[in-house]
Amino acid sequence: MFKQLNDATAKPVVWSTYTAEILWADPHIARQMLAYHLNPDINAASRSFDFIDDSVSWLISSLDLNQSSAAIDFGCGPGLYTQRLKKRGIGTVVGLDFSQNSLGYASEQAEQSDLKIEYHLGNYLDYHDSRQFDLITLVMCDLCALNPSQRARLLNKFKSLMKPNGVIALDVYTSARFEKQSEDVTLARNAMNGFWSAQDYWCIQSSFLYRPELVTLDQYVICEEEREWTVYNWLQHFTIDMLRSELEQHDLKVQATYSDLRGRPRVDGDEMAVVIGHK
Repeated sequence: MFKQLNDATAKPVVWSTYTAEILWADPHIARQMLAYHLNPDINAASRSFDFIDDSVSWLISSLDLNQSSAAIDFGCGPGLYTQRLKKRGIGTVVGLDFSQNSLGYASEQAEQSDLKIEYHLGNYLDYHDSRQFDLITLVMCDLCALNPSQRARLLNKFKSLMKPNGVIALDVYTSARFEKQSEDVTLARNAMNGFWSAQDYWCIQSSFLYRPELVTLDQYVICEEEREWTVYNWLQHFTIDMLRSELEQHDLKVQATYSDLRGRPRVDGDEMAVVIGHK
């Protein structure tokens, strides 16, 4: 037991393992994620509906988007942004996501509302399109869940998908948030209200800090009667200089910074939002 606990709580090398697909491929977890997305009272997977309404209104007005505009949402989930963009008159709206469950819901909602939205299932790192877009969105600090090589791959893709005057709108976690994090280990039965499995299970959650890289890891070891498996939730935190440095490698630049994707003036906080354009 001592060795098992040591192994279950050992600190991995930073960015050494990637398990994000488990959140979308496991049917039980995918259903839990969709429920989180659609719950307007929590920000676990999506912003509140009021926030999304304000965000879409701000993006459309500040970027002067209209029927001739094209927008693409990376990691669109159940279509909370794409549906609102289309309802507000954006001509071409595309949504990409890993979760068949979430995209199924998004497609049903679009069909019921007679909204012509393109949805594509798969890892958005593998997405290809010959078109270019006025607006590319990546919300809920999704960039922070990607390791450096994945971020480079995605930013290179963004560069090719942007119209000459197009922009990327995204948000990230900040170094201020990182400084509030701590290392810890907890053990709980059926943790997070049964989020990880429909079966009875124990969850060993270990939280690690990687200070030089400004990275945190929440490692979940799930122990069921018949199996044991691990999920790694990595999060990169950024200073504005770090973000600018990564963007410059792809001939991209920060055009403006905000507190969030509603266009609120920038103040120090756990998150920051940026609008990015060609350099």
